[in-house]
Amino acid sequence: MALEVPNAEELKRIARLNHIDLTNEELAALQGMMPGQMAIFEKIDAIEMAPQESVTRYRDRKAGVRPSPKDDPLNAIVTRCVVKGAASGPLKGKRVGVKDSVCVAGIPASGGSSVLKGHVAASDATIVARMLDAGAEIVATLNMDDFALSGDGRTSFYGPSRNPHNPEYCAGGSSCGSAAALYYDDIDLTIGTDQGGSIRIPASWSGVVGIKPTYGLVPYTGVMSIDPTLDHVGPMARSVSDVAMLLEVLAGKDRLDPRQREVTTAPYREALGKSVDGIKLGIVREGFAHAGAEADVNAAVNRAVAALGKLGARATEISILAHRDASDLLYAIVPEGMAMLARTNLHGTHHTGAYMPELAAHFGQRFPERANDLALTVKFMLVFGNLMRERYHGKFYAKVQKYRHVLTAKYDAALAEYDALVMPSTPMKAHRLDERAPYSMITNTAPFDITGHPAISVPCAKSNGLPVGLMIVGRHFEDSTPLKIAYAYEQSVDWLRQ
Repeated sequence: MALEVPNAEELKRIARLNHIDLTNEELAALQGMMPGQMAIFEKIDAIEMAPQESVTRYRDRKAGVRPSPKDDPLNAIVTRCVVKGAASGPLKGKRVGVKDSVCVAGIPASGGSSVLKGHVAASDATIVARMLDAGAEIVATLNMDDFALSGDGRTSFYGPSRNPHNPEYCAGGSSCGSAAALYYDDIDLTIGTDQGGSIRIPASWSGVVGIKPTYGLVPYTGVMSIDPTLDHVGPMARSVSDVAMLLEVLAGKDRLDPRQREVTTAPYREALGKSVDGIKLGIVREGFAHAGAEADVNAAVNRAVAALGKLGARATEISILAHRDASDLLYAIVPEGMAMLARTNLHGTHHTGAYMPELAAHFGQRFPERANDLALTVKFMLVFGNLMRERYHGKFYAKVQKYRHVLTAKYDAALAEYDALVMPSTPMKAHRLDERAPYSMITNTAPFDITGHPAISVPCAKSNGLPVGLMIVGRHFEDSTPLKIAYAYEQSVDWLRQ
């Protein structure tokens, strides 16, 4: 395509936005440079990008439509689709739904937002390619909060997902559809993302299992980001064994993901069924005392700990004072991180990993005309993030990024003495769809997005008809330990298997 050469007024406007006042001589010099520069970009625009190899191997792809409320009463699904993988593999016969922020080539991916409505992914996320190679079939993209910037599942452009146990209540977010869809007979496994608790909150509120893996264990390539230092993607399912099976497929090094450094994987299913006799659990006192904590949630988690005690686990109440306010640090990272991503049209800069030019182009073209339709949570993050950057020049973002290593060390110190840390996944059960969100929902989940420790939520009770989640946190790249403990608990409690 022919690219328009900018005129003098446009050059002056952009310069002023960057605090530059061009002299007439400078302006004339820049104008003289522009035709040659735009010609170079026309050549770049003509470069044909080859699709990922998995797209070539798996051509049987059909994008369906958004189901009717009758067919999707929980409003969990954005698009039905058919993407069939290999003829054999560990996921053969498994039907998978992916969050609407996970790219599947040829299938719409809108991030739950009106801004990206109409965007169709050009290539598969690395985890999608891995699932297809393992024999899975991708059958749906799943509802989520607008750009994943909420915790209760109510802000999607497509409307809120509903709690499978009571449709008048929230499913939990931002991976709301990834939790609710597991109650449909034709979806076996789902994928969620987690930057502040967005796998574990819906797992807790909707009564399913979800693990936020160790940071960097599962590649994030081809998934829409919030801030690369917080981005986690992982499996959700109705059972711990299914989560472990899917994690085995997803985990591993990907040269296209700059978030990863050294990655240590394990055969996670082999840990299931092993004895927890003698395993040491640190019950984090501060995790039971946050604002909005509900007594029945705390009691249910304590009963779960007692059940593990009957299996031989040794539980000790401990204090990690930093946990009390650790989730507050997220508010210094997410707004500026998301604002920066918006300024770079969702792909960021300064890394050698994968880029999604079609996503960048779609966002850049649609954002100016649809920004007013964004959820209030997204507007807040963008306005506040840009305010903090302009007023304080990134000071607070940088300070928290520097402090995260100190915070990580505090949990590491506890995990040097205990095999795992335990607390409620969320201090409270789901709230009604018409009630204000209690953002203290993230107080136990968010710290481990900052520190990168693996954390799993497993159902441990129902109270007043709503699920309660038990969260188990492990050492970096020892994801097998939370899985082993969660499985032992799950198998010991009859109601979980009904």
